[in-house]
Amino acid sequence: MTRTHVVTGAGAGIGLQLARRLSDRGDTLVLPVRSAERAAEVLAELGERHHAVVADLGDLEQVAAGAARIASQFDHLDSLVHCAGVVDLAPVATQGVEAWQHQIDVNLTAPVVLTRDLLPALRAARGTVLFVNSTSGIVANPHWGAYAASKHGLRGLADALRAEEAPHGVRVTSVHPSRTATPMQERVHAQEERSYRAEEWMSADTVAATLLHVLDLPSDATITDLTIRTSPSPS
Repeated sequence: MTRTHVVTGAGAGIGLQLARRLSDRGDTLVLPVRSAERAAEVLAELGERHHAVVADLGDLEQVAAGAARIASQFDHLDSLVHCAGVVDLAPVATQGVEAWQHQIDVNLTAPVVLTRDLLPALRAARGTVLFVNSTSGIVANPHWGAYAASKHGLRGLADALRAEEAPHGVRVTSVHPSRTATPMQERVHAQEERSYRAEEWMSADTVAATLLHVLDLPSDATITDLTIRTSPSPS
């Protein structure tokens, strides 16, 4: 049976790989994107049968409006997958408020708004909310303060939501990947002034395959938290 999934961050990296896997098997995708131009690019990549909704996750008014549009069109949603994220490294001593707030908005508050407004459709389908977190949501490292704070907050959100929505049959999972070969990781390496070699990290498709396993889990079980790390290199 065809299922319907809302996936943020489907323009690149883990989100794109997951969207490809879901599309290839015939599922329907609802894709929040930051602009009409981005919508055209994503639909050209994944197929015009899917649905793109313009909602820049850094603009919370747009997020609320986009969520309302999705809720008006879909009364059953099998999953809501939060893959989008931004990072801007800086020590706390020099962290700009604007960069801090942008990371909090995109990584934490936008997921709150989308989840809240789509819960009726998720409850109707006994669906899954899947938060693609980070190992930074478990341990914070120097210069990662803003990003780690947003991801620690996302983990707290998931824990509270899981307890609240269990009576409605909605499953909630936090997945914590370590560094993954994505365009965002390449930008992080540039911020760290380090050379980037994608082959040193696990692939975005490896993480996507794990997310798909979570989404396809039989209804008699749930995965609450899952950490994925790059395999150690042979010596």
